[in-house]
Amino acid sequence: MLTHDSNLRARRAVRHSTDWSLISEVLRGLRGSPKRLSPTFLYDELGSQLFEQICSVPEYYVTRTETAILAANAAQIASTIGEDTLLVELGSGASTKTRLLLDQLPGLAAYVPVDISRSHLLEAARRVAESYPNIEVQPVCADFTQPFSLPNIRREHTRVVVFFPGSTLGNFDAPAAIDLLWAMRDTAGPDGALLIGYDLVKDPGVLERAYNDDAGITAAFNLNVLTRLNRELEADFDLDSFEHEAVWVPQESRVEMHLVSSCDQEVTIAGESIAFGAGERLVTEHCHKYTPEAFARLAGAAGWHVRESWSDARQYFNVQYLR
Repeated sequence: MLTHDSNLRARRAVRHSTDWSLISEVLRGLRGSPKRLSPTFLYDELGSQLFEQICSVPEYYVTRTETAILAANAAQIASTIGEDTLLVELGSGASTKTRLLLDQLPGLAAYVPVDISRSHLLEAARRVAESYPNIEVQPVCADFTQPFSLPNIRREHTRVVVFFPGSTLGNFDAPAAIDLLWAMRDTAGPDGALLIGYDLVKDPGVLERAYNDDAGITAAFNLNVLTRLNRELEADFDLDSFEHEAVWVPQESRVEMHLVSSCDQEVTIAGESIAFGAGERLVTEHCHKYTPEAFARLAGAAGWHVRESWSDARQYFNVQYLR
């Protein structure tokens, strides 16, 4: 139970930067076993910037491989998407990959980038609009895991295609991934489609190196979530008492990203004390990897069916078009 002083502290945290729903979600995760945080907390403004840097490190093959697939097949993918389409990108970030498609889609009705980081989103959208003056760009600042409304578009469009690159679906456990795929169906509508990228199962050494880069950028990205909680919930995490760890868990077909407590310690967050034992792990992200068959089953559970598929020579990554 919160003391009077703790209640005051929690109210200050709410007043300064957040709300009770965020506090409840964070505390619910920290009270669990194992302790967990939603991966969405990783992507504040600094987290988004760090992730862009991760995409360039030698060990992180995901972005380079998907970009190469899109570049090699852009004309065919654009033909599949079609003219007069409304393209909605979830978790758009810098919209770098999207440009490969926009180059081939001069007749696109509009492009709607959706991202949770407002400043990052608006700057990226401004740059896209400058580069493609004939395409209407309508950014939407939203958490794409929650319902959001599409903006009004000036041109008539024949259908909606949701673009979800980056293997982001892999951050969600199966029930949540299926829920998100259903939400994408709602966004796309009955005649819509989904263009999605996902990471394939491969050598465990390749996978673990991708999330433990020598430059330590992924570690900084992971630890930044504690900085965010310190700032937004007036927590008192000591970042020097936690270490980044990423391991392949074959039975779950995923890389798990953890923050590991280096000692017995107590952390106060939103007025509540949370105990960590030495060696205890705080799970910050799951990164599921799929076989094509496993992904088809997952997508099929939400009513999607694979129509086209593109991959790389090493079979590291798939880009697929679903209806």
